[in-house]
Amino acid sequence: MLKEESSYKTAILFIVLITLVLGGSLLSSKIWAGKPKESSGLIIEEGMTIGQFGQVNNLPNPVLRDTFQLQGPADRQKQLSEFGTPEQIKSMFGEKTEYETKDWRKIAVKFVLWFAFLTSVYFYFKKRKVTLKVRRWVLFASVVIFGVIMGSDPGPMGTVKDAIAILGESGKIFPPRLIAMTVFLLIVFVANKYICAWGCQAGTLQDLIFRLNQNDNGKAIIGKQIKLPFIVTNSIRIMFLVVFTIIAFLWSYDIVEPIDPFKIFKPSHLGIAGVVFVGALLIFSLFIYRPWCHLFCPFGLAGWIVEKFSRVKISVNYDTCIACNKCAKACPSTVMSAILKRNKKTIPDCFACYSCRDVCPTNSISFSTRKRTMPPAGHFDKAPAE
Repeated sequence: MLKEESSYKTAILFIVLITLVLGGSLLSSKIWAGKPKESSGLIIEEGMTIGQFGQVNNLPNPVLRDTFQLQGPADRQKQLSEFGTPEQIKSMFGEKTEYETKDWRKIAVKFVLWFAFLTSVYFYFKKRKVTLKVRRWVLFASVVIFGVIMGSDPGPMGTVKDAIAILGESGKIFPPRLIAMTVFLLIVFVANKYICAWGCQAGTLQDLIFRLNQNDNGKAIIGKQIKLPFIVTNSIRIMFLVVFTIIAFLWSYDIVEPIDPFKIFKPSHLGIAGVVFVGALLIFSLFIYRPWCHLFCPFGLAGWIVEKFSRVKISVNYDTCIACNKCAKACPSTVMSAILKRNKKTIPDCFACYSCRDVCPTNSISFSTRKRTMPPAGHFDKAPAE
């Protein structure tokens, strides 16, 4: 009976959370719509001429002339379709529309909040154990601040994804995206995946859903939470990035855009495909830790490479470690087992969630600048009794 009541409560909490995120994001989008300035993008209709295209989108003649290389006023009567598909036309104005559709003051505020929030979380958790209740509230705060209130963009994933898509579609490099990506990767370099762990609005939402389906002992309430093998998840993630890049360059199409999970914070832009995919992703998050991050996210892949050089990371003090394996069991993925035993050359993504450190009975695990070392020979041969 207790299990059924807990399952019922977890399901209700899941529904309430998604409702709050969608409702709050819709309200927030309307509020920000009044700020300067967020356009809906270029309008392209079938049979439209160059002149009509310019009038509808308020593009001055010099811009039309330079973009389409028009020789005279008569060329403005040419069919827009002569210059490419709608996607190719939009890509010709990609850099301009990227600049014009951004609220740069909002973006600046968001980055300031990121630095303040991540710094606060780091120092607050530095000496404290993270209880399930505290973890949920911190993740919820991140979702609300960086997703519901501040919106879907920018986000870590978009810096990599959009940089590739814009380059593939228009052959142009959009410097602000590269700057943002550099900043995010620097955060990963300083503190292992910290922007993904506590600052990414889509990542923290998945994490929060996963934690909603756990009791105080870390056991799943509904169904069973599984740990997918890293060789499977990373292979899928690499193949997805390769396919995404090929399609972006060959067909000027962004395959992530229709299913972008960050659009849950901009729900009016979610089409049918997006609703189905994001809905499934959120449900899977109850049973799999951060499925988008592990299986699809381009920034997750880039961050996984950079985290090999992170200054602050999870490490084990084998002088006090009693080889109880509680840290590996508590870890929501397979990474802590790899860090603990060092029996694999490749260490999976670590999202610095502190689960391993919090269950260690001898305080042998730290999130610090301590260098990772190899366990002594035979250290795990005789584990203590449960």
